[in-house]
Amino acid sequence: MSGEKVVILCGGLGTRLREETEFKPKPMIEVGEKPILWHIMNIYSSFGFNDFVLCLGYKSEVIRNYFLNYYNFNSDLSISLGQNTVRVCPYSNDKVDWNVILSDTGKSTLKGARIKKIEKFITGDTFMLTYGDGVANIDINNLLRFHKEQGCIGTVTGVSPPSRFGEMIIRDKRVASFTEKPQSTGGLINGGFFVFNRKIFDVLTLDENCDFEVGALEQLTSIGELAVYPLNKEWACMDTVRDVEYLNRLWNNGNAFWRRKS
Repeated sequence: MSGEKVVILCGGLGTRLREETEFKPKPMIEVGEKPILWHIMNIYSSFGFNDFVLCLGYKSEVIRNYFLNYYNFNSDLSISLGQNTVRVCPYSNDKVDWNVILSDTGKSTLKGARIKKIEKFITGDTFMLTYGDGVANIDINNLLRFHKEQGCIGTVTGVSPPSRFGEMIIRDKRVASFTEKPQSTGGLINGGFFVFNRKIFDVLTLDENCDFEVGALEQLTSIGELAVYPLNKEWACMDTVRDVEYLNRLWNNGNAFWRRKS
């Protein structure tokens, strides 16, 4: 088991998916009958990273309930009503070795403050972080190795999708400009899947208005401390109903590029 913890931001409202997020947080929207959060965690787990910290916020009780009842939702169960016992059937194939910290970081807290609030759970010098709505065909070990080679405070995975996302201008494997959701000029964009050294906490505060992209990442960029890991493989995020349909179509047709063996 690898030592770095994986922090996943799970607290946003997901306003573009109001039809779904009225009743559940965005990371719990399903792809192939599993929450996209499960898919993201499985990407990391397939590379041996099984220690997770989930930054909860909007409708946090839905995520808490999912993990408290994980095997009830994901396994075949044997129930003895007379003895009032429930056990997981031994041939159930959805057994995971995950350690999950569920941390309530506030309903209206911005991402920077959410990350700062979980600092107490990060015991090592390095940790990984990503959003609760994006999947990728990414080798996490290569990402971590790249980060350590660069010697920067942070590394962000750069991808090349549609124009509605924030853009990064790259020079010599460093982020020279970080702009959140501009008009597209054809550069790489922030695809999540970050790696950070503990020094990232020095540029974050507990103020609920402390943001992450606008603020912390811009500050790291200004001092040349944000490297970019260019991903030339598939990436997608769940931002609209069309995205939900696309990801489900890939999964159901056996073409899910992020799919890993359990």
